[in-house]
Amino acid sequence: MRRSIIVVSSVFAVVMAVGLFTTAPPFGVHDASAQPARAPRAALPGEDLIADIAERTVASVVNISSEKVIKMRGNRDFGPFFNDPFFRHFFDGRRGVPSIPRERRESSLGSGVIVDREGTILTNNHVIEHAEKVRVTLADGRAYDAEVIGTDPQSDIGVLRLEDPPSDLKPLPFGDSEKLRLGSTVLAIGNPFGVGQTVTMGIVSAKGRANVGIVDYEDFIQTDAAINPGNSGGALVNTSGELVGINTAILSRTGGYQGIGFAIPSNMAGRIMESLVDHGKVVRGWLGVMIQDLTPELVKALDLPRDTQGALIADVVDDSPAEAGGLAAGDVVVRMDDDKVDSSSKLRNLVAIAPAGEKVEFQVLRDGRKKKVRVELGERDGEAVAQTRPSTGGAPLGGLSLSTASPDLARRFGLGDDARGLIVTGVEPGSAAARSGFRPGDLVVEVDRRPVDSVREFEKRYAASEDGVAVLVQRGEGRLFLVFQKQDD
Repeated sequence: MRRSIIVVSSVFAVVMAVGLFTTAPPFGVHDASAQPARAPRAALPGEDLIADIAERTVASVVNISSEKVIKMRGNRDFGPFFNDPFFRHFFDGRRGVPSIPRERRESSLGSGVIVDREGTILTNNHVIEHAEKVRVTLADGRAYDAEVIGTDPQSDIGVLRLEDPPSDLKPLPFGDSEKLRLGSTVLAIGNPFGVGQTVTMGIVSAKGRANVGIVDYEDFIQTDAAINPGNSGGALVNTSGELVGINTAILSRTGGYQGIGFAIPSNMAGRIMESLVDHGKVVRGWLGVMIQDLTPELVKALDLPRDTQGALIADVVDDSPAEAGGLAAGDVVVRMDDDKVDSSSKLRNLVAIAPAGEKVEFQVLRDGRKKKVRVELGERDGEAVAQTRPSTGGAPLGGLSLSTASPDLARRFGLGDDARGLIVTGVEPGSAAARSGFRPGDLVVEVDRRPVDSVREFEKRYAASEDGVAVLVQRGEGRLFLVFQKQDD
């Protein structure tokens, strides 16, 4: 079946039918006074705690309604005849015929979280994007106009501020989303369908979810707490009553809740909010590296401990902060300051939310030894923060044709005249080399972490390896590691 990512903000009006009830008891309901008195039910373990947390936090979650004007585009909105002058002659208000509207208004419903007493509200970008008018309704029904402080489509974070905030706002304190554990109990609080405050309970199903395809920078908390349309921008709360996430989307086959929801971690949301408040935009750090995930084959080929997790640097951009700080291709980044790095997406997100100019310390594995490298991050200006390369699993060697780089051969494959190394001149379809990820035109620059300039040297290093070798190739403007495993006899 087809599955979809649903961003959980209601963008259409929801019409609710309200039934009329008489004072007579409905069928099947009996007068309680005629029944023998029963002892009150004892609270289940943790039940009072959950209720206390819910009562304490719902006042910090608000309903957001926004309006924006959608400009009508002729052919897209009215068909192919809209731009025909003859057609428009009859639909321009003459002869009693209504003129064609040039714009329409669209309303959006969502949720938000009060984070300070000055009326700052954290929500999703898609709830307030391009909004011309924003109205915020508190849990007690009071409504206020709000201005948009800033939005960040790349992370789906938006920030509002009440124009005339009351003095009795109840901000929700930030929690440390890094301390969440799989199975931790969380509450999702929001305003689905605009019917009023709702609280659902679940657990943390996963952390660090990336490559979901919702936004550019993804490090989602996955939860089975029910998240419904209108909950976008609402709070994910831990058992200490702290904000640990901003509810964003659901994974669904039908459009309804199916037990998989995603929230932006509070640590990421808080840093992006600070940048939006201080600068009106997100000033992202820039490192200047090409990175990829470690695979079991790469771990083995690079002679790393079996349980190694991190981000493998495949290339360092010239004149970048990474080069100035001393990072090198082949380094495996395992920590950035106090944060553990267990994937390339984790490193990319950490760099992205760090402010430009900040000095950070990377812990890397280099030639089997731990090393600390301090880097002063630059400011992203159209450059990739830390571009990822797809990881490629290893495969037996075979079906690969190599030639020593020459000016003529380099020009043939679109490489520079100064290309040095071995050029992949052919890859047999369906072969082990093809499965390893090699492509014609790849420039092999290192084998087993050492430069190589002859096919014979390549063969010697491959033959001397026990299980295979790590091969660094230049592809286009970037580099990545591929693994050649030993071919079975």
